[in-house]
Amino acid sequence: MSFESLGLRAELLRAVSEKGYSAPTPIQAQAIPLLLEGRDLMGGAQTGTGKTAGFTLPLLQRLMATSKPENGRRAIRALVLTPTRELAAQVADSVLTYGRYLPLRSTVVFGGVSINPQKQKLIKGVDILVATPGRLLDHVSQRSVDLSKVDILVLDEADRMLDMGFIRDIRKVLALLPKHKQTLLFSATFSTEIKQLANGLLNSPALVEVAQQNTSSELVSQIVHPVDKGRKRELLSFLIGSNNWKQVLVFTRTKHGANRLSEQLATDGITAAAIHGNKSQGARTKALADFKSGKVRVLVATDIAARGLDISQLPHVVNYELPNIAEDYVHRIGRTGRAGNEGEAMSLVCVDEKGLLKDIERLIKRDIPKKIFDGFEPDPSIKPEPINKGRGGRQQQSSKNSAGRKSSPGRNNQRAPFKGNAGRGQPQNRSRRNTQNAR
Repeated sequence: MSFESLGLRAELLRAVSEKGYSAPTPIQAQAIPLLLEGRDLMGGAQTGTGKTAGFTLPLLQRLMATSKPENGRRAIRALVLTPTRELAAQVADSVLTYGRYLPLRSTVVFGGVSINPQKQKLIKGVDILVATPGRLLDHVSQRSVDLSKVDILVLDEADRMLDMGFIRDIRKVLALLPKHKQTLLFSATFSTEIKQLANGLLNSPALVEVAQQNTSSELVSQIVHPVDKGRKRELLSFLIGSNNWKQVLVFTRTKHGANRLSEQLATDGITAAAIHGNKSQGARTKALADFKSGKVRVLVATDIAARGLDISQLPHVVNYELPNIAEDYVHRIGRTGRAGNEGEAMSLVCVDEKGLLKDIERLIKRDIPKKIFDGFEPDPSIKPEPINKGRGGRQQQSSKNSAGRKSSPGRNNQRAPFKGNAGRGQPQNRSRRNTQNAR
């Protein structure tokens, strides 16, 4: 199958061709025709399989086929919501790339940067808005955005967007949107609870899943290295140095742990930078740029980076600490093995994390091979200690955001029933919200 056979406009085909793509991925081949028909859709596929283009291309085509701006004033007709700043920026780049030959305007808004330049762009008028929920509601409160003309709503990484921590903000946004619209939910993972929640949002949706739920890419080799907690940093430095790795993405559970590990790697002579929700947007952007350019060999990240980091041909991902939530493992290792490239994912697992490892293997329905390195054999006399998971399986978050202001009542993990357009309450899922990431 070719992109031409999907019925896309010549301008979109030209942009796709210039990106070097000749054939659609499975998620694109199945989703694009349905979206061009105006269907609501839940799309599930492994990360790195082209979900962003899967909704961006038909979104652009449908906007070109609908009404034009009245009296020269543009209205927001497509809204894309993402859970993190990095993912918002990535989606916005895709909109610009694929829409370069179309007379459509787009912009992206997220926290961590000044709101005033964003307001100026919104006031001038855009057709497509990519946003994180918290910053979008900031614009709503300042009356710099009007969502009453939205024809298409996209929730990217829908499993996290519809998780309990996001429900309050999502419900506020939904109340500002027209009742009749096309709604798309895309994600690598869809739990039963998330599908139940989606029933209140979508109208007779099509379901496209190109791979078994919650599975990892076959292009990513996975391995576990059992090691004592106190020797993880030593083993990580050994792996990086002995294999001469030039680009490694390393995941920790906490922001403090990411900072500490990056500093420790530096003392070992390995250039490293940390990226997490407490870092300013400028610092996060610089860390990612240095990592992509090779100036920094190791990027140490919390799970904020599991969604939205698109690094071409990233060869290595290391779970320095296993995630508290098994689904996050799939997103973490999905940063490698993208776009048909092979990748390597390894996990340094101590005795405390055996339960987390079992949860991951149960989720992905496979046993991950184990290899103990000579000289790093775990001490069998060490007893497991409980891992502080905090509320809902994540570390407890500070009541203040990075600017030192207390979080507003509507932006934290408060329990509230979710209601879709029909106003029906739905069951809650566990909290996975990081207030910093959503702004």
